[in-house]
Amino acid sequence: MSYQVTARKWRPMVFDDVIGQTHVSDTLRNALAQNRLAHAFIFSGTRGCGKTTTARILARAVNCLNPKNFEPCNECEICKEIIDGRSLDVIEIDGASNRSIDDIRGLRESVRYPPTRGKKKIYIIDEVHMLTKEAFNALLKTLEEPPPHVLFIFATTELHKVPATILSRCQRHDFRRIGLEEIVGRLKFIAEHENVSIDADSLLIIAKKGDGSMRDAQSIFDQVISFCGMTIVAKQVGDALNIVDQELFFRVSDILRNKDTKAALDLVQEVVKSGYDVKEFVSGLTEHFRNMLIVKTTNSTHLIEESEVHRKRYAADSPAFVLNDLLRFIKVATDTENAFRFTSQPRFKLEVMMVQLTKMEQSVKIDELLLQIEEVKKKLHSEGNPSNGLNSSNRQTATPIEPKIEPKEVFEPAVEYKSSQTVQPSNVIVPKPKFAVQENQPRYTFVTPIKKNEEEKKIESQSVPQNSNISLSEIQQQWNTIVDEMRKKKISVGTILGETSPLDLINGTLRIACGDDFHQGTLLRNKEILVETINTIVHARIRVEPILHNDGSHTTEIQRNNVSTTAPVIESSPPNNSSIDNHPLVKKLYSDFGAERV
Repeated sequence: MSYQVTARKWRPMVFDDVIGQTHVSDTLRNALAQNRLAHAFIFSGTRGCGKTTTARILARAVNCLNPKNFEPCNECEICKEIIDGRSLDVIEIDGASNRSIDDIRGLRESVRYPPTRGKKKIYIIDEVHMLTKEAFNALLKTLEEPPPHVLFIFATTELHKVPATILSRCQRHDFRRIGLEEIVGRLKFIAEHENVSIDADSLLIIAKKGDGSMRDAQSIFDQVISFCGMTIVAKQVGDALNIVDQELFFRVSDILRNKDTKAALDLVQEVVKSGYDVKEFVSGLTEHFRNMLIVKTTNSTHLIEESEVHRKRYAADSPAFVLNDLLRFIKVATDTENAFRFTSQPRFKLEVMMVQLTKMEQSVKIDELLLQIEEVKKKLHSEGNPSNGLNSSNRQTATPIEPKIEPKEVFEPAVEYKSSQTVQPSNVIVPKPKFAVQENQPRYTFVTPIKKNEEEKKIESQSVPQNSNISLSEIQQQWNTIVDEMRKKKISVGTILGETSPLDLINGTLRIACGDDFHQGTLLRNKEILVETINTIVHARIRVEPILHNDGSHTTEIQRNNVSTTAPVIESSPPNNSSIDNHPLVKKLYSDFGAERV
């Protein structure tokens, strides 16, 4: 007898021999026992999981002359005809090569004729998803109401390509991927009957390479036997299949722990020189980090699909890594593996990945970092570090530091104050707005001075003659000249400036009365060029503050004359505000942003 590959020689002959699909085998056997067999089945699943094998077993079980426990005997003449592929009652059709509507028309004609010897005429269509849309539509009526002597069995690896109208007319069975231990057990059974000596590590490597497919694992088993002979060890299996040695991955762990970039590049050179597939190396490295992650998370190795020796190494090496670092390693390795599809130099990508992993800093937990910062703050506060500033209790009562004023120059620092209504100097009591304010709720405003930009520094540095005796009337007399000059520089600003008027001049600050928010906002945005123009024309150094000039929107002349240039800001203290002042957010405004209650 000629040689047969293991996948054919050891093909299951009864339902009990189908590995990993007991849910399908039990259902079909019970349907035969209860005489509740459907007229159409569809078997779906990955390659090599037993779909076509189960279809053939079912065909023999239906027509067997001497079934045993609703299993085919495989000894009667009908079973032998089906096994040899010469039965006229079991027709196997390749859906990829018989996919046209004409092929389905021929099938519809043949289903009219009863079986020659068996109980049922069975049609097994493999890769049924390859049929055309027209062929599926031609099959619908026959599939829904076939003759009582006909049984349809469809097999497919891509169930999503089968129309829903076909699926609704079939009893569906989903075949799962075969587990690693089940493949190892089946290969060990075959090796014992074939008198092949193979160790457990070799069986594990072959089973992992099979990736859930029994047929793939059996094909690899034949390849290893051809390379190694009847005695097989793990090292020979790795050489035969060109599988990356697991020791390389543990060397990567040592390199990352020591952050040795040179050793990482040397390892890449070794991988390429050994002829390993770079993408397969990165894929194995991702699985290696995954195993580390599992051990780190569960403190156990029972979820790792590796040999006992490697499991012990994972248990020993995993404590040296932080959980978040392992997650980052997996992310980098996965991104690199995906990038291989778009590069013609995978070695460069691998080198970059290894350098990136060795240079990656260790992760730090945010809560631990915040705790350290709080401890440092407490230490500085206990030592009386002036950088801590004033706390929220004494900030409100502290006397503000008055700026030093040189003789004959009564100028305040160029400070901008932000407010929701009008822009007020620091020595003016801020009036309450007209809109309603909830009772007993203080309002807060920021009084942090804004730094002078380069334009203002340039203006102050210009050698403009200082005229400390400039009056409001002199500015009013030259106002039209100022407006005309402003139109030359920026026509939009000059036009708006022509609709305003100088209101007063207090302590070197010229307040310009604006009729609406638009005019005020435009002048504020162009404040630098406005200051430069006014100072150039009046030959003085003054500041400018555009304000809204409506009834009640500014203080009276009497109030302004009664206010001292060095008077501190008067704070209104609403009743029952202690609970609000102690709120953490309010304290934060006091301590970090210099807020004051107004």
